[in-house]
Parts: sequence; structure tokens; C-alpha cells
Amino acid sequence: LPLTGLDRIESVVYFLGLAIATVYVGGRQETIDDPERVTKKSALSAPIGASISIGLLYVLIKAGLDPTALYAIAVTLFGVLAVSDVGVPILRNVLPESFAEAEVEVPEKLAKAIKLAPPTLPVDGLATLALGAALSAAYWAPVAMSQKFLVSNAIAWAIAMTSLGAISLGSFQTAAILLAGLFCYDIFWVFGTDVMMTVATKVEAPVKFLYASPPSAEPKPYPFSVLGLGDVVIPGLFVRFMARMDEALQPQVFSYFTAATAAYALGLTACFAVNEITHAGQPALLYLDPACIGSALAVGAANGQLGEVWNFEEEGLTEGGE
Repeated sequence: LPLTGLDRIESVVYFLGLAIATVYVGGRQETIDDPERVTKKSALSAPIGASISIGLLYVLIKAGLDPTALYAIAVTLFGVLAVSDVGVPILRNVLPESFAEAEVEVPEKLAKAIKLAPPTLPVDGLATLALGAALSAAYWAPVAMSQKFLVSNAIAWAIAMTSLGAISLGSFQTAAILLAGLFCYDIFWVFGTDVMMTVATKVEAPVKFLYASPPSAEPKPYPFSVLGLGDVVIPGLFVRFMARMDEALQPQVFSYFTAATAAYALGLTACFAVNEITHAGQPALLYLDPACIGSALAVGAANGQLGEVWNFEEEGLTEGGE
């Protein structure tokens, strides 16, 4: 994939490749700890909470108070941990086993202070933590964002992957509620107001994927094409949930995971196509959420498992949001 070109087609290919790969790999990644389960109650309240958050940021911006610094500090600190969390399994798959087993002794006083037992830390964990810190330091370097947007994208990618592994939609009905609510949320804030576009372009933090816009005769108010992290994580959680459904229902005709991944790719492509035709910002969930839900129902019907799909629940997870 191109990384530094400025042509419009390159930015579309970059976003499509990055988003689809993240959704696919996130859906296949294995995690040690059980993810937290989203409840129907929290799914119903998600659009309200998201609206309050984005509305607050908008009010601060309009009041002349720039929340970017505090917001970006919080995100990059989380990004350090996310890079470490994602990086450890990558290192363990590409480096010798001896590296994964290596540990560093922690001074006794420090170990007691942080209640570390045994008083050792894994080398691979420290290495990826250092990488996360280095990326965050590079993000805060006093250079133009156009020179470091790939660093921002790397942190955003790690946050997306960590989120996909830490959360489960729990049941198909919960997934449908969450995606339907955020479908309406995205449409309203993009088409009904200038809130989404204002926050997306005024608040600079690694919670979105960026790509430098092609040069034009007239300077643009925001020199990047943008794909929000929520446009990857929210459908990505559904695609990952479809992988669990494949394991439980063992479909004989079509894979739910494969169909959902393809639906995500088609939905995102349609979003970019409409954006190119209209030259107006698009609520990506307008295209992605119906595509994902529709793919599951269509494949369920093809597999003769429509009832099982609608009533499917993932077992053995802790519930959050209650």
C-alpha cells in the first residue's frame, strides 16, 4: 500500500486497505483475557453518551477553548499501553522463543513499591512499551502533522486493535441495537449539523486515520482525508462477533465472518464512492451498519439458521454497563 503519496486514488486505497485489514485481523486475533460484554442497556445508551461527548467538545471549541491538548495527552497515554498490548504477540511470533521468555530483574525496593511478584518484567513487554512511548514522543514532536500523520495512524491502529480484543457485543440482538443506534447518531451529527465535521477537523488526536489530501489550487481548511476510528471499531466488533458465531453455529454454506468482512469492504467502498461524487463528508456508518447486519441475516437465511442468528448469544463473558 502507498504510504506517502498524495494522489486521491492512493488515499482511498490506503484507507480501504488499512480499515479492511484491521477489521479482518482484529476479528481473528486471539486474546488471553475474556472481553467485556456489551449489554443491551449500554448499547441503547451508547448513542446518547457519544452525543454528549461530541457535543461537549463542540461547545468548548465554539467557546474558544481548545480541548485538543488534554484530549490528545489522554489518548496518547492510552496509545502507549495499546502499542505494548498489540506489539507483544507480534514480537513473539517473529522473534525466537528465547526472547519471549527473557525477563529483566526489577530492583527490590521498586518491586515492593509496585507490589511486583516475582520481581521481574518480560523483555518483550518492556520493548513494546518503549516503542509505544517512542511513537507518542514522535507524535508530540514540534513538526507539522503532514510530516507525522503515519505516526498518528500507528497509534490509532493500536488503539483499534486493543478495543477489538477487549470488547464483545455478546448477542446478536445487542449488536443490532448498538449498530442501529450509532447509525442514527452518525447520520444526525454529519448531515443535520456541523458538529461532527467541526470536531473531526479541529480536535487533533490519534482517534482517526489520516491521509494527506492531494494539492489543489485553493488551500483547504483541513489538509487531510479522514476516516474515524469508530468507523473501523464499531463494525469491527460486529465482524469479530461473526467469527464467534462461525465457531458456535458451524455454518455449512457461507461463513458469517467472511460475509461480514466482505460487507464491510463493500460498505466502505460505497461510502468513498458517494464522497467522491458529492464532495461532501459522509457518515460511514450509514453504509457500514446496514451492510454488516444485512450480511448476517442474509447468510443466516442461506444457511437455514436465521432463528439461531437472531437469538445467538456468546457464553462465558463478564457483563459491563450495568
